Amino acid sequence: MTGTETGGTKAITIGVVAESGEGERRVALVPKMVQRLTRRGVAVVVASGAGAGASIADDAYTEAGATIGDPYAADVVVGVAPPTDAEIAKLREGTILAGFLAPLSDSDRISALEKAGVIAFAMESIPRISRAQAMDALSSQANVAGYRAVLLAAEHLVRFFPMLTTAAGTVKPAKALVLGAGVAGLQALATAKRLGAQATGYDVRPEVADQVRSVGAQWLDLGIEAVGEGGYARELTEEERAEQQRKLTEAIKGFDVVVTTALVPGRAAPKLVSAEAVQGMRPGSVIVDLAGETGGNCELTEPGQVTTAHDVTIVSPLNLPAGMPDHASELYARNIVELLELLVDTDGQLAIDPSDEIVAGSCVAGKDRLGQAAAGDSEES
Repeated sequence: MTGTETGGTKAITIGVVAESGEGERRVALVPKMVQRLTRRGVAVVVASGAGAGASIADDAYTEAGATIGDPYAADVVVGVAPPTDAEIAKLREGTILAGFLAPLSDSDRISALEKAGVIAFAMESIPRISRAQAMDALSSQANVAGYRAVLLAAEHLVRFFPMLTTAAGTVKPAKALVLGAGVAGLQALATAKRLGAQATGYDVRPEVADQVRSVGAQWLDLGIEAVGEGGYARELTEEERAEQQRKLTEAIKGFDVVVTTALVPGRAAPKLVSAEAVQGMRPGSVIVDLAGETGGNCELTEPGQVTTAHDVTIVSPLNLPAGMPDHASELYARNIVELLELLVDTDGQLAIDPSDEIVAGSCVAGKDRLGQAAAGDSEES
């Protein structure tokens, strides 16, 4: 392995790739997190221009202690979006990769990483346990998405969000409904409330009602519960789905803004907003569908597009966090570093415990090589 000398031992190198996906402006490490890693003696190599999308110049990385070079020659490679086939080909056998890898929806990519001999950690597979909260990249990026979703709604809505009292009379506040009270949903509710709307949240998990109320929103109770595992909702039965659809269709018609955030890991997004519900909404209303990447929560959603149906604007943005790359990268970089510090000891060497719940849960390729990776580093030291 490559590395730097630290107290007579050889520390590992960490490479930061330049994202190649269309519209992806985030970067896996920011200078502040580079400093945190180099204090362990780890060498950080950043691809030239890797931080450009987030307005981070190469000089900022070198001032933080990194070098500009080829990240794929490093022992550990970190990124944001899943690697392309060409990028996988650049990874050496035994390389450790960490990033969003879509293990539940892109098994071919995981197989390619396995065949390449890569040890891959998927950020979205990190267990949702207390000890792993600081590594929860899904939550950190969902915060960004929920915030921006409401700003998009405000931009497209033909009415004010807040109540305004003017010489010409009083304008009533907009009514905003958020479907799904996970991290994105709660952030959307809080943002809508801050903008002055009457915010209401709905979820099939009744235990989140207090969280909805805690951000100043009202709770929409349809009498349907679907508590699942790991903080997610389970898939509804056919009967439950039909009853939910009927009740939601009637409820949605009374709102000016609907933000949908409902996802089921590894499955197509549940359809919560029917065409009938859209038709029943007041003209000029807005739907922002955050589930577009898995088909959308609205029957009329066209992923990645802004469309109009029955005089209602339907916005289905893809990869919203990439549109706020500064803070999104800062949050994601903290998640990445927390994971790296679990894998690397204070001397900058790999110290992977294959039996660790977080390690075992997030490793999606190369599990049989986990022990060898740490042992190999020690031998070369």
